[in-house]
Amino acid sequence: MLVVMVIIGLLAGLVGPRIFGKVDSSKVKTAQTQIKMLESAVQIMRLDVGRIPAGDQALQWLASPPTDDETAKSLWKGPYIEGKIPVDPWNTPYAIKVPGNDGKPVSIISLGADGKPGGEGLDADIGEH
Repeated sequence: MLVVMVIIGLLAGLVGPRIFGKVDSSKVKTAQTQIKMLESAVQIMRLDVGRIPAGDQALQWLASPPTDDETAKSLWKGPYIEGKIPVDPWNTPYAIKVPGNDGKPVSIISLGADGKPGGEGLDADIGEH
């Protein structure tokens, strides 16, 4: 019985880190997918409303109609996403830049695992380029 437990412990020691490495890489892929989805939804909203509002308003308008802009309120045909605005896989709200990076009209960014700008590896910003 003791031998079996030692073998199971050794296998867990070898397999465990690989599995957790996959979890981290899947979070990065999830963030990349959500960013593409949100950027597409913002572009569709822009077609209806005629512009992308500044700051976090653009993300808010995806789920609920504008309350302070009469022109946008009359043109808004959303909601453009189902449910609430998602947070990134590390439970941090996405950031938005209008205009976006590299000549794009909008960029949506996850600050990575550390929730701070910059970083490397899992802490690197996602959607910055």
